[in-house]
Amino acid sequence: MISKMKRSNSAFTLVEIMIVVAIIGLLAALAIPGFVKARKQSQGRRIINDARQMDGAIDQWAINTGQQDGTVIVDPAGSNVPAISTYLKTAWETTDLLNNSYSFGNIGFQQVQISTATKNALSGVNIDWGSY
Repeated sequence: MISKMKRSNSAFTLVEIMIVVAIIGLLAALAIPGFVKARKQSQGRRIINDARQMDGAIDQWAINTGQQDGTVIVDPAGSNVPAISTYLKTAWETTDLLNNSYSFGNIGFQQVQISTATKNALSGVNIDWGSY
């Protein structure tokens, strides 16, 4: 009978489990804002990189075809887009990662512009938009 009384119940108490859950919650609360900021920075850099690639493709197209400053890049019929897109390794994108449209000016002046909606959505993460 004595051997039955010396049984030890090894289990976690409710307080120990609550402390572990609280610690995990605290760590998650500290880490999640950092992950969100890093994701926004990454998206912003990708959008800028895409705009730079399109800008470079426009420059190459203009030089190779003898276009003058002020030539319309994307006319209403979009007839220049197929010619310019051959200078890109990827497809010509009309929208960015956030599904906001790029705007195109004339050769030599604001060739590619990122929308203000995209800039506002990615504000607060220290992205230098430069001339875009």
